[in-house]
Amino acid sequence: MNFKSMRYMLGRIMFAEAAIMAIPLFVAMGYGEFYDIPAFLIPIAALVAAGFLISIKAPKDGALFARDGLAIVALSWIIMSLFGALPLFISRATPTYIDALFETASGFSTTGASVIEGSRLADVATGKAAEIGCGVLFWRSFTHWIGGMGVLVFVMAILPVSGSRGMHILRAEVPGPEVGKLVTKMSKTAKILYGIYLAITVVETIFLVCGGMTLYDALIHSFGTAGTGGFSNQGASIGAYNSVYIDVVVSVFMLLFGVNFNLYYFILLRQMKKAFCNLELRVYLITVGVATGVITANILHIYKSFGTSLRYAFFHVSSLVTTTGFGTGGSLVSFNEWPVLSQTIVVLLMFFGAMAGSTGGGFKLARIIILVKAGIAELKRLLHPRSVRPVTIDKKPVDEATIHGTFVYFALYATVFTVSCLLLSIDNGTAEFPNDPTTTFTSVLSCLNNIGPGLGSISPPNGYFGFYSQPAKLLLTVDMLMGRLEIFPILMIFAPGMWIRRRRSALRTKLDEEALPPSADAEE
Repeated sequence: MNFKSMRYMLGRIMFAEAAIMAIPLFVAMGYGEFYDIPAFLIPIAALVAAGFLISIKAPKDGALFARDGLAIVALSWIIMSLFGALPLFISRATPTYIDALFETASGFSTTGASVIEGSRLADVATGKAAEIGCGVLFWRSFTHWIGGMGVLVFVMAILPVSGSRGMHILRAEVPGPEVGKLVTKMSKTAKILYGIYLAITVVETIFLVCGGMTLYDALIHSFGTAGTGGFSNQGASIGAYNSVYIDVVVSVFMLLFGVNFNLYYFILLRQMKKAFCNLELRVYLITVGVATGVITANILHIYKSFGTSLRYAFFHVSSLVTTTGFGTGGSLVSFNEWPVLSQTIVVLLMFFGAMAGSTGGGFKLARIIILVKAGIAELKRLLHPRSVRPVTIDKKPVDEATIHGTFVYFALYATVFTVSCLLLSIDNGTAEFPNDPTTTFTSVLSCLNNIGPGLGSISPPNGYFGFYSQPAKLLLTVDMLMGRLEIFPILMIFAPGMWIRRRRSALRTKLDEEALPPSADAEE
């Protein structure tokens, strides 16, 4: 492992976080919240000092290998969360640092689970202001926007990173079974991704302002939609506005951010067939359409109106399949009061997640498709042992490494999920918020899949997790980071083989890579 290069990269990450933390500082100053200035100045100073100390000297050999990329991604997200929690803790938005860490990890991982009571947030219907400062709430939601596309992708977009180094980082951070470049240079790929991301965010902000939101509220909810996170400055989430227009706009943009961003690039190149004939996109849209139709019919007797049932069904299907977690007026009739069929569909949507290469969490539809096709191929092989039936997607064969990786990820996912459920079940919750089996199951599912709300005591509109004990919150914090980084990077930093005999393994890896022919990922 190249520790000097890793240390230098981590220092740049700290500088980047200090820079983005200055934005909510200016927001707080703009709203006259000078009492919250130390909440941002202290962590900014700490980040700059720490970043300067560990990256004061650039390494002569800047090469990064696969394991270096995994370690950098895992450590970066942990460091970002640890320092990012300080504004919430110093401003007393949360009572303890563990609560602040949970909230910040929930923000960066785009989960949206919160330990802040909805009563402490604003209520646009009554004109009640939030107890927490606008600058702090802006930072809380801005973490969604940064974490949605990935903080390291953001760093690569604004700082020069060579293709071979950047590719290992991109593959470790961007969710999905496989990741590739859009263009030859890695920095250009990052800029394209963030350019598309920013453009759609701006368009949604304009639409929300046109719907009656203030610019501040529009930005807060655009950040939550873009990152598919779901934090709101309103206690009743999107339902506080009681607007069909806003519900529809947010629903549509949640779906847009759940689409693989590579497809938007193909649209920009006018390669419409390559974009719209994508199998995962078709499965994604069919899943949304079928789930919306079934839930609409199933909850019709609750809302007494087809239009209202369709509105709330479409909103919550969009919110859950993209793992955003926003709630609307319909969630005031809690998921717990929906029929069993609708609750079952809700849980399945929480598991499936959005498309690979999107800002959404979940298991990813691409993996579901690969598992189903691999299972069908295996059944056909058993019936016809001599036949050769490769797994194909969009008429292209899926290599064995991708199929193997998908099954390994499923096994690890199931293991982490099971262990987390067993550990969380030790916590009994409180009298007001009991931790029953449904709450335990959906809490872990919600955090591991980066969703936010669930069933039981964590039902919408806020997905409140404040009733859990401090150890339980730490467990769920780890689950959120593991879910966002898709388990491997977090597990790797705890694997003894990652660090033991590092010099010998690093030398061997370097010699092996030098022996290989030039890769397609090499910078031109």
